[in-house]
Amino acid sequence: MSGHNKWSKIKRKKGASDAQRSKLFGKLVRYITVEAKKSGGNLASPGLKTAIEKAKEANMPNDTIDRAVKKAATDNSAQMENITYEAYGPGGCALVIEALTDNRNKAAQEVKHILSNHGFSLAAMGAATWAFKKEGGEWIPQTPVQINEEDSKILEALIEELEENDEVQDVYTNAE
Repeated sequence: MSGHNKWSKIKRKKGASDAQRSKLFGKLVRYITVEAKKSGGNLASPGLKTAIEKAKEANMPNDTIDRAVKKAATDNSAQMENITYEAYGPGGCALVIEALTDNRNKAAQEVKHILSNHGFSLAAMGAATWAFKKEGGEWIPQTPVQINEEDSKILEALIEELEENDEVQDVYTNAE
């Protein structure tokens, strides 16, 4: 009966939690890198302070944060940029997808692929953002949409798959 001992169970649980933590840390390092490049490594800049606070909330080690800031301040590689994609999901709910990438084309294709797997497509600029108001860097829904339970399950699966993508930072919806 191999694989039925206590250590195997612990190893599988730890592996799963470590994978989630690693994915989160990767997104946070990317965010810190962008803010550090914008500020030139100045730790007093508000954007970099916010990025570091988010990393500390996620229990990211200080040496990892410091390495990301130093690397970004001295690195002259491709510039990372924020991109906002818009789409409509199940039940007519609006989706705003924020991505952080150094390759616009790759990010767009990945988001399109995920949306098409669930039977949806990207919308034109401004097609979904009208239903939101941007406050403090977050999209707040202005016109909420009621969706049924079946559409809610489809929406949850779609959002989960979008957030698993390395380049997607946040997904906002106006569904209730």
